[in-house]
Amino acid sequence: MDQASLKFTKTHEWVGVEGDIATVGISDFAVNQLTDLVYIELPKIGSTCEAGKVFGEVESVKAVSDLYAPVSGEIVEANEALVDDQSPLSDDPFGAGWITKVKMSNPAELDQFMNADDYKKFCESEAH
Repeated sequence: MDQASLKFTKTHEWVGVEGDIATVGISDFAVNQLTDLVYIELPKIGSTCEAGKVFGEVESVKAVSDLYAPVSGEIVEANEALVDDQSPLSDDPFGAGWITKVKMSNPAELDQFMNADDYKKFCESEAH
């Protein structure tokens, strides 16, 4: 995924859009905050998610963090490889580390998110 074309949430999820399918992951900033990841709970294919609501979780040696759906819709794919190996979340968060794909029911929800530059500024403000 080209980071410049992604949308970012304040809870550190990213969204890449192709047609009506949103690919969702967590940013490198989020992964660095969590440190060593040990577990991920993915949403179930065929289930629905609602923007702003929890749809999974990621666990590190430090904490358990909820994953929030950035958009509403139906889960059409989940990155099952992450269940056995969370390293792509750290090594390639915007590529092999994608988490799920959602067939969006309301693409207008994307309008509220930050672009890459704004997200970078947001992370810098959170880091201080």
